[in-house]
This record gives sequence, structure tokens and C-alpha cells, in this order.
Amino acid sequence: MATWKVLEEMLAEFRKRGISVPAEIMSDLKSAKTLINVLKADPDRVDTCQKIDEYLLNVESYLVSEGQKILGVQHVEEWVRRLDEASRKVFDEEEEEAKLVVGVPREQKWIRVKPSAELPVEKLKVLAEETNLSYSVQSDSCLLVYGEDERIKEFVKKMATKYGLEAEK
Repeated sequence: MATWKVLEEMLAEFRKRGISVPAEIMSDLKSAKTLINVLKADPDRVDTCQKIDEYLLNVESYLVSEGQKILGVQHVEEWVRRLDEASRKVFDEEEEEAKLVVGVPREQKWIRVKPSAELPVEKLKVLAEETNLSYSVQSDSCLLVYGEDERIKEFVKKMATKYGLEAEK
């Protein structure tokens, strides 16, 4: 997760400077984040870990090579140092839970899901209802799903299973 955050900051710097980033790089970073959440819900999935590494390595390779061309080697060396540090960190769950989400009772856990072609918002709503979770559509079209911790984990597993089956076809 720490590596993902550093890569996200690097992408943000690219955008601030007006440097365009290919859609597939953005997609890889989003996919890595989704799989990190899947891995949290089901840590026994070794293949998920490998896929996360692939996505993150692809994003890192692009950002480092383009960064060296555009921003200079010294600037990118600082990024690489931060990535090395991040790869040694253990994710701090309390840091993520500290984020404020309006409309979710304190005792409940939550997850934001961005609908996709494979899992449109209607399918996500049905999945949430099947898992006895509450949900609301946010202004950015993401679905905020919330409820008991175990039900959230079950929702993520179901979502990953359905997505995995459709992606393999």
C-alpha cells in the first residue's frame, strides 16, 4: 500500500506539471488498489499478490523512465529512494480508517467502489443488497458501501469473484 501511495503522488506530480499519462497506466494503478483491497479481505490469494506486483511495477517503470526524460535524473532518484522506503513499510490500517466519510455511522466499515464495464453500478447495488450492506451513490459516481466489517469483506470477495470470472472469459 505504501508503494501504491508513492506512485499515486508521482502521478499527481505529473498531472500538476501538465504531463499526460496513458490511460493504461492509470488503469493499472486503479487495478492495483482494488486488488490490494481484495488481498486485505482474502490474504490467502497468492495470485492476487503477484498481480498487484505486476501492476505496480508497470506503473513504476513508466513513471521512472518518463520522469527521467522530462524531469531529470536527480528528481527521479528521489522518487526511487521513496519507493525503496515504501516497499519496506507495513501498511497501517488505522491511517486508512482515519479518513472521514460523511453519512456512515462510526461503528460501521465502508468501501468506495468505482463502477466499471464488468461491474456496473446496478450489479454492485445488487451485490451490496445480497450481502446485507447499505450503499449510496456519490457525486463522483462511486458507490459507497457500508456495514459490518465481515459483510464488507464478504462483499469484496463476491465482487472479486464475479470480476475474476468475467475477466477470464
